[in-house]
Amino acid sequence: MKKNQSTLHDVLFLQTTRLFAFVVFSLLAAILVSLVIGSQETLLRDGIPFFWRSDWNPNKDIYGALVPVVGTLLTSIIALLIAIPVSFGIAVFLTELAPSWLRRPIGTAVEMLAAIPSIIYGMWGLFVFVPFFQRYVQPSLIDWLSPIPGIGFLFAGPPFGSGIFTAGLILSIMIIPFIASVMRDVFELVPPMLKESAYGLGGTTWEVMSKVVLPFTRAGVIGGVMLGLGRALGETMAVTFVIGNAFRMPTSVFSASTSIASALANQFNEAAGLQKSALLELGLILFFITTVVLIASKLMLQRMAKSEGAKS
Repeated sequence: MKKNQSTLHDVLFLQTTRLFAFVVFSLLAAILVSLVIGSQETLLRDGIPFFWRSDWNPNKDIYGALVPVVGTLLTSIIALLIAIPVSFGIAVFLTELAPSWLRRPIGTAVEMLAAIPSIIYGMWGLFVFVPFFQRYVQPSLIDWLSPIPGIGFLFAGPPFGSGIFTAGLILSIMIIPFIASVMRDVFELVPPMLKESAYGLGGTTWEVMSKVVLPFTRAGVIGGVMLGLGRALGETMAVTFVIGNAFRMPTSVFSASTSIASALANQFNEAAGLQKSALLELGLILFFITTVVLIASKLMLQRMAKSEGAKS
C-alpha cells in the first residue's frame, strides 16, 4: 500500500514539474505567434526589404527596421565593453582582495544598483549625466579621438550629450550589478584547494584568476554576461531618455539614434494600421535577436567544452 502511494506521489510530482516546464514553452510560443499575427501586414507588404530599409515615415507609411536594429546592437555592445571588465574587477576584489569586513557592504551596494528602477536611471542620465557629459567630457573626447586615422570618424560630430554612447554607458551601469553578482557567486564556488595550490606555486592574483578561476567558472561567467546582454537588449525607459530618439543612421558613437525598445515606447500608444504592424515586427526582430544570442552562447560553451576535452 505504501509503495503504491509513494509511486503515485512520484508520478504526480513528475507530471506537475513537466507541466511547469511546458508552460514556459507555451508562453514563448504564444508571444511568438502574437507578434507574427500582429506584424502580418508589414510582413506581407514589405517582406525582407523591411530589415535593411532605414526610412521611417508614418505619414507616408514607409517603415524600415535598420536604424532601430543598429541602435539596439550598438548600445548593447558599448554596454558590454564597459560592463564586463568593471564587473570582473568588482568580482575579483570581492572574492580575492577585499578584507572580510568590507565584502558585505560593497556586495550589498552593488546588488542595490539592480533594484533601482530603469526610469530613475533614465531621469538621472537625462538631467544630470547628459549635461555634464555634453559640457565637460564629450568635447574632450572629440578633440582627442576624432583626429585618429581609421577610427576618428567614430568619435566625430557635435557634442549633444545624448546619443548612442550615452545610452550604452547608462546601460552598462544598469547591467554591472547582474554580471558582477553572477561572477562573484561563481568565483566563490571554486574549491579553495585549487587557488591555494596556484598561490603556493608562486602565482599572482591575476594568474590565479586567469588560469584557474576563469577556466573553472567559464560557463557561469558567460551566463552572467548573457544575462546582462539580455537586459541591455530589451531595456526601454533608460535608453529612451538618453539615446536621442532620432530615426537616422548613426555616423559616430555620439550620434543621436533610436533602439527597438525606445521606438516601441515612443510610438506604440498612438500607432495604428501599418505603423502598429511595423512596431510589432520590430518586437519580433528583437525576439529573434535575443534568441540568436542565447543560441550562440550555448554553441560557444559546447565548442569550448569539446576543445577542452580534445586537449586533455
